[in-house]
Amino acid sequence: MKKLLVFLWLSCTLPLFPQKPGKPGEFDYYLLVLSWSPEFCHGKPSAPQCKEHRNFVLHGLWPQNNDGSYPINCATTQPAPTDLSKIKQIMPSEIVAHEWQKHGTCSGLSGDEYFHLAETLFESIRVPADLVAPTRTATTRPSEFKKDLENVNPDLADQDIAIELRQGYLNAVELCFAKDDHPRPTACLHVPDAKNRTFKIPPVK
Repeated sequence: MKKLLVFLWLSCTLPLFPQKPGKPGEFDYYLLVLSWSPEFCHGKPSAPQCKEHRNFVLHGLWPQNNDGSYPINCATTQPAPTDLSKIKQIMPSEIVAHEWQKHGTCSGLSGDEYFHLAETLFESIRVPADLVAPTRTATTRPSEFKKDLENVNPDLADQDIAIELRQGYLNAVELCFAKDDHPRPTACLHVPDAKNRTFKIPPVK
């Protein structure tokens, strides 16, 4: 049952980027993927993450390339993570091992360094007040949604944000960060974006 839930999570939240073989550390930028938990839990209320009332959860921090491809399952000599206590507070525990194996191994970082960076970037993003704990479904447009994010995150710009929808509902927000020692927002290149499609945001329950 646990494996089935992981498969359902990944099949509903993974964008369709072309994958290609890669080497650890050889990529162009990071994609921080924040999943809107109420949308995932609407169809899978028994999933472990749905025991808590959450807004955004961390789906992953993915090495990306400027051509839209991304490396996966890299053969790394870096050690696996040893302390998962904090990452499991912001990322569904059932996908943590998967995220390290598929994406973290391509970062060029150790497991602990990779998840620390993911935690730091996740915590650097402020959630607009009306998305902290909405009690009813809202309808909005990408331009309005991005403006709300930028108002509380001045370093973000429209081109740094991509919106992922599922059947007209907010599924995830993807934020691009430069690949350096102190990653800052950067333009998302070849990342699918909802652009002008009006969409709905289900409430936190």
